[in-house]
Amino acid sequence: MASNDLDVQITESHDVSPTPETKEVDPKNNTFTSDNDVEHGLKFEPEEEGVTTVVETANDLVTKVIHVQDDPNMSVVTFRVIFLGLGLSIFGSVLQEIFYFKPQTIFVSLVFLTVWAYILGDLMAVLIPTKIDWRIGGLHITDGGLLRYLNPGPFNSKEHAAITIMASAAAQSALATEALAAQYLFYGGYPSKGAGIFIVLTSQLLGFGITGLLRDVLVFPTKMIWPMTIPVSSLLETIHRDRKETKRKMRIWYAVFLAVFIWELFPEYIFTTLIGISVFCLADQHNLFFTNFFGGATGNEGLGVLNISFDWNYIAPFFNPLWYPLQSTVNTLIGIIGCYALLIGLYYGNIWEAKSLPFMSQDLFNLTNANSTTYNIYNQSLILNDNFEIDNAKLEAEGIPYLTATYLAYLLTTNMGMTATIVYMFLWNRDDLKAAWSWASPSQILKDFSLQRLQFWRNQETPEERLQRKQDDSTLDPHYKLMMRNKYAEVPLWWWALVLVVCWAVGLGCLYSMKSTLPWWGFLVSTIFTFIFVLFFGAQMGMTGFQFNQQPICQMLAGYMFPGRPLANFYFTCFTFNATQQAQLLAKDLRLAQYSHLPPRITFAVQIAGCIVGGLMNWVIMDTVVAAQEPLLVSIQGSSIWSGQNIQQFNSLAIAWSIAPKLFSIGARYEWVTIVFLLGFLVPVPAYIMYKITGNRLWGYLNPSIILWFMGNLFVGINSGFTTFFIVAFVFQWYIRKYHPRFFVEWNYLISAALDGGTQIMVFILTFAVAGGSGTAHPFPTWAGNPDLSLHNTDYCMVNPANQ
Repeated sequence: MASNDLDVQITESHDVSPTPETKEVDPKNNTFTSDNDVEHGLKFEPEEEGVTTVVETANDLVTKVIHVQDDPNMSVVTFRVIFLGLGLSIFGSVLQEIFYFKPQTIFVSLVFLTVWAYILGDLMAVLIPTKIDWRIGGLHITDGGLLRYLNPGPFNSKEHAAITIMASAAAQSALATEALAAQYLFYGGYPSKGAGIFIVLTSQLLGFGITGLLRDVLVFPTKMIWPMTIPVSSLLETIHRDRKETKRKMRIWYAVFLAVFIWELFPEYIFTTLIGISVFCLADQHNLFFTNFFGGATGNEGLGVLNISFDWNYIAPFFNPLWYPLQSTVNTLIGIIGCYALLIGLYYGNIWEAKSLPFMSQDLFNLTNANSTTYNIYNQSLILNDNFEIDNAKLEAEGIPYLTATYLAYLLTTNMGMTATIVYMFLWNRDDLKAAWSWASPSQILKDFSLQRLQFWRNQETPEERLQRKQDDSTLDPHYKLMMRNKYAEVPLWWWALVLVVCWAVGLGCLYSMKSTLPWWGFLVSTIFTFIFVLFFGAQMGMTGFQFNQQPICQMLAGYMFPGRPLANFYFTCFTFNATQQAQLLAKDLRLAQYSHLPPRITFAVQIAGCIVGGLMNWVIMDTVVAAQEPLLVSIQGSSIWSGQNIQQFNSLAIAWSIAPKLFSIGARYEWVTIVFLLGFLVPVPAYIMYKITGNRLWGYLNPSIILWFMGNLFVGINSGFTTFFIVAFVFQWYIRKYHPRFFVEWNYLISAALDGGTQIMVFILTFAVAGGSGTAHPFPTWAGNPDLSLHNTDYCMVNPANQ
């Protein structure tokens, strides 16, 4: 789920249709003008009176916060774009893949990449001369051609946007690397490295092709605002609007960046106890309940209740508390408190023989007998045949595996949250849904499939007629209309279709080369599901900013379609869930390009380049880390540096769903994992009934998608950062935002980017310098602030003997 990091006040109105005011285009300055426009994107009154901007509709949002103006003559394809775009793509993709193998999955900040693109781009504009005129003795050397290409002048906003979008496309961790890593660690390796590389690339680009084909639904309409792009668009505009003011702000950014960069050396390497300090564990270092409840500074240790963390790496792994919206923070807090109760209740209530298994683990287990404390990691090789398929006779002899109660809690709340979200959106955002799906009305479908529309090869509309039709369409984004008026060449649909067809054909060949056991018809079904998920969940994300997690349902579908085939489950999930997630991210960046008025064909090129570079670097880092850290990646707890928790849970679910009738179907041991899909439909109803009774819309403040997601969130990883996260979030998102709005708007995003940037650069350096990313680890000597993990956890909680 992605958060809505929109930094504007939005009223309770759910009307996302364009405002009735008329907007006209001023041909002199290529801007849309109206009596609602203001001089800048945000208007401020004196601080004590607060911020006066109120955004009521999607049309207000995209015209008041972001200028609807463009300079079509601004240079875009420059050496800086190619050099910095590729450089930041490599950096972002390498860093994100490293983060994937951490005890807590962390995401590279796009705001951080945006700021770094500006710093480096502006530096190149200053340091690279625009021409030379040297006289050495009798020799006269001049050059204005090549140098003008290397430095065409000041670093402009479109160059900046192109670099940011390329880096964003790359700075992902492809799920295909998870499938390949799992096949390497648990299935004896994969047959072909070349095929593995192309599996990564095609799974990333397949979603890109689908996004392009669905642009009319996902990108062009005004209502598809993609809220998470607003802060980046606002930052791009702020940086390039007043260079003198920008330089003043960047001095503060450098100071904060340098401070946190130096500081992170301590919790990450020298003084690791700062990852999480537990007063309770310091008071009693021999209490296993304290480890489970209060511990959380080591991977798969505990819930981290009231831990205080001084490591920004774990305070802001998913969402940065400086921009995470207050409503989301409140819902997250409710979910985390619920998670404390649920996980402890399941474990100490001994539900599903919980106390016979580790408190936290993503592995499958064998129990000697029910209520026994003797368990072993389930040896999946004993139930697989030579084709890595489930052998039912061997399964009968080995027995059905067990999962930890905390892992099951994650499955329960995630599955319940998916259906609860659908009902919540229907109850509280019915008008938005109706507007979003107007294209699916019977009358519109009949129109789309009319004989006139189907005869697309006939040139029935001149370019001038098409332009006028688009300009008259009140549902289209004003930024898109402006780009059309400025005659930017669109990307033909066949380009996107070609990407999709080529990726599908190459992917199919690679699947057979990898002996994936996924049949051709299964791959075709995965593509159909991807289209459906991108259309429905993509449109929902475009309106609300929430990205739903479809992975559990993808693995469930694969389990019932390909019973007994865990590898087929891997790759079906890869080409549905991963392709869907990637398609949504690329649609988001298409909207960012639209806000930045970046020529569509340049956007197409930089996104393709980013996906290819990112996919290649993902594979390189995955192959390096898996080979160097194999023992830690297959262990239950890992370390505070490396963990295979993502791979383990991916593999465990693939095995588990491959035997779904014996494990998750009605009547099986874990039948509630499936039943909760139905129960989720009921979760949002009580709050909506209370709203109808009381008329108080605050009942809609409770978002079951966020609450249920976090109710199972602490089942894995390092959990020491949440207390600090909530303290920082409430200070910035409530106190400073409410009482010091000018400071909040002026500095919040820059400070946020500096904190993320300094931390992530130091983590990147330490990973290769001392943490074994290059093959050899150089641990810091053991001392009181860096304890021996065989004797104590990082926070001095008792080490669980079962995890050693």
